[in-house]
Amino acid sequence: MRLFAAILVCLSALPALAEEVVLGLSKDTVSIDTSFDGSEILIFGAVKREAPIPDDPRLQVIVTVAGPEETMTVRRKEKRFGIWVNTDAVEIDSAPSFYAVSTSTALGLSLSDTEDLRHRVSIPRAIRSVGAPDTIENAATFTDALIRIKSASNQYQLNEGTISVDAQTLFRTAIKLPAALTEGDYDTRIFLTRGGEVISKYETSIYVRKVGLERWLYKLSRENALMYGLMSLAIAIGAGWSASAVFRLFRA
Repeated sequence: MRLFAAILVCLSALPALAEEVVLGLSKDTVSIDTSFDGSEILIFGAVKREAPIPDDPRLQVIVTVAGPEETMTVRRKEKRFGIWVNTDAVEIDSAPSFYAVSTSTALGLSLSDTEDLRHRVSIPRAIRSVGAPDTIENAATFTDALIRIKSASNQYQLNEGTISVDAQTLFRTAIKLPAALTEGDYDTRIFLTRGGEVISKYETSIYVRKVGLERWLYKLSRENALMYGLMSLAIAIGAGWSASAVFRLFRA
C-alpha cells in the first residue's frame, strides 16, 4: 500500500503539458476502388493550454503521414558496350510506401536536427538503411535516388509552409494522397514545436483499404495465387484475340 501511495504521489507531482494537440480528421478511412484517382485528407485541430500563450518563440506545427513500411532494393544502372545494365544494388531495410511532411514554416526552422534525429520526421530520416556493402561507392546516393523517384510520383512529399496556424491556437492543412496507394494503416503524427524543440506530439491512424473488385482481386492474388495467375493469363489471351479480330475486321 505504501508503494502504491508513493507512486500516486509521484504521478500527481508530474507537471501537465503546457500545450497539447486536440486533433480532427476530415475522414479516417480511404476506400480504393476501380475508379480511385487519389484523395485529400483535411487535418485540423487546436492547441489546448494550461497557461497563457508564450510570446516567443512562436508555435510551429508539423504533420507527417506515413504509409506501411516496405523493404526495397535500389539498383544503379550504367551504360556498358552501348546498353544499360544493372551494376550495384543496395537494399533499403525499411521505407514508407508513402510519406508526406507538412509544416507551418520551413522544416529547418520548425525542427532542430537533434529533434529530427529523435523523431525521424524528415524524409531521409524516415528511411532506414542499415548499411551498404563495402564494395559500394557513394551508398548515400541510393537513398537519394529512392527519394527522387518517390517524389516524382508524389509518393514522397515535403509541403513546407502549407499548415495554417491562427492565433497560435488553431491549425489546418490538407494532405493529397496519390492514386497508387498501398493498403494498410497510415500513421499520422502532429508535432508542436517552439524554437526547434518538440513540446507536444499526437499520433493517430488513417486506414486505407481496397473495396469492390479491387478488394476481390487483392485477396485472390494472396489467397489463391494459382487461380489469380490463370485468370490473368486468360484475360491476356482474350485481349490478344480480341485485338487480332478487330485488326482483321479493319483489313477486310
